[in-house]
Amino acid sequence: MGEQLVLQEKLRKAIAQELSERVSVHRKNIARLQSAQEGVRTLAAPLGNRPLVLLAEGDSWFDYPLVGNGPLLGDTDVIAHLRNIGAMPPTVLNLAVAGSTAVGEMSLTRQSALIAQLQDKSNWFHGKPDAILFSAGGNDIAGESFCIFLDFNDGKAAGLNTTRFSRALGMVEACYLNLFAIRDRVAPGVPVFGHCYDFPIPNGKHPLCVGPWLKPSLDYCNWSVGKGTAIVHEALTEFRTMLKGLEANPKNKFHLVDTQGTLDAEEWANELHPTPKGFKKIAQKFADALDAKLRPTFASHAVAALTASSTEQQ
Repeated sequence: MGEQLVLQEKLRKAIAQELSERVSVHRKNIARLQSAQEGVRTLAAPLGNRPLVLLAEGDSWFDYPLVGNGPLLGDTDVIAHLRNIGAMPPTVLNLAVAGSTAVGEMSLTRQSALIAQLQDKSNWFHGKPDAILFSAGGNDIAGESFCIFLDFNDGKAAGLNTTRFSRALGMVEACYLNLFAIRDRVAPGVPVFGHCYDFPIPNGKHPLCVGPWLKPSLDYCNWSVGKGTAIVHEALTEFRTMLKGLEANPKNKFHLVDTQGTLDAEEWANELHPTPKGFKKIAQKFADALDAKLRPTFASHAVAALTASSTEQQ
């Protein structure tokens, strides 16, 4: 037990150090971009001609340090790819930590860190990010706890126990609502973009360092891979329905990037994570959604700023 606690403390410190380094790099990028913007303004060029500046919080879909199932290390997640998409890729402060649950992401420690970064003006143009990206919910269901939501296959059971699953989904929904409340308090008006994962195959495939997450529970409850695939599909469909409900409320300022049905079977590296090619396809979905929702706003702000600048000079 003592050894385990020591390892946990080492991991906690390593994560804190990495996040600190990410923040430092991000602030240097912002300072460089702001300096470039000052030059652009001097030349009276369009003020909207800058990259989006985003904050990301999430799980391993935003922080995946492996190439497929390893052993090679390398950032191949959604955020890593998003940073390289388009003529003017977004600048992202990434606070995501692999393995996080939605509950963990909205824990006291993580909330406090999130709020501190949102409130730090040196992280952003005009005092706040252009959008918040959120990846949460998958780990609240997968893993050791997945068996909780399964009926034992006695020849009569349906598979997913919808009563128990709905309770877990309610807790995940509460985490999203908590994020919206934080946003309203410290970064009002900033839209949140989330996603609904995709439909994996619970075949037991996993990296050497972690997993599997789905097949052990299905085996334990006497479900085949074929039926298990249908059970996982049903669970994720319910998850998407919950997120669509959040999107339907304008007060939430929440946009669902509809990622389900994006990946082909060979684009899954394991039970929970896409291959680098698969992650790139998901990142493109985010890029398209950000462009569709935010670029029109950018254009209108640029016109307003140029008009104001022209008026002041007259």
